[in-house]
Amino acid sequence: MRMHVLSGGRLRMKKSIYLPDADRSETIELPVSSILIRHRQANVLFDTGCHPSVIDNADARWGSMAKIMTPIMGPSDHVLAGLASLGLAVDDIDIVVNSHFHPDHCGCNAFFKKATIMVHARELDAARAPNAAASGYLPAEWDHSSPMDTIDDQCDVFGDSRVVLLSLPGHTPGTIGALVSLDRSGAFLLASDAVSLRASLDRDIVPRNTWNRDALLASLAEIRRIEKAGATVICGHDAEQWATLRKGGHAYD
Repeated sequence: MRMHVLSGGRLRMKKSIYLPDADRSETIELPVSSILIRHRQANVLFDTGCHPSVIDNADARWGSMAKIMTPIMGPSDHVLAGLASLGLAVDDIDIVVNSHFHPDHCGCNAFFKKATIMVHARELDAARAPNAAASGYLPAEWDHSSPMDTIDDQCDVFGDSRVVLLSLPGHTPGTIGALVSLDRSGAFLLASDAVSLRASLDRDIVPRNTWNRDALLASLAEIRRIEKAGATVICGHDAEQWATLRKGGHAYD
């Protein structure tokens, strides 16, 4: 089994959203990741990043959200280009796991028409709730005709403990991570926005875009337990960590 780290875009946001003590005028650049897992039974994509159209016209797709998270992406800064660089097309993806349904994590879902979408049941409920768009759930990003499987707690995707989905609520009601166990590189916890920045994990910092503070702190405690057991935590948007990761064809195995 191999794991490829692909770019899902890049955003600029106010730094104080993630680090509340920061000056309100400061901004921070945030990488967006999509992780391809090539299991012998299927190709799995963990998160699909930003839709390519936001490179040129984010307002048209995201509306007022584009003022909160501003795309600063290049023309090939999306998962479709990343897959093409590996010789893969969208129809080669069998399963899409969405950590949650915010636009920078499910923006390319519509392209993966042959894939089954896996998401937490509470996340789907949140996205379907009245006025969900005010909480960042945009139907154009997540509401498609692809088959959808929901999980309630923990889910061993292939029954061999190689890709295990874990409930890590707090950022949203149904945020999930993936514990990926590789033969040579070891275990990785794809934490998504349960740990947007490493500082949250190290110092129990609760970002301002958190749905439930207590739930997030409990998830951070669980993530620290998993890390202590030997897993490498891949943060959702940490630029310093992103710079150190192997990308594209330089896979983890």
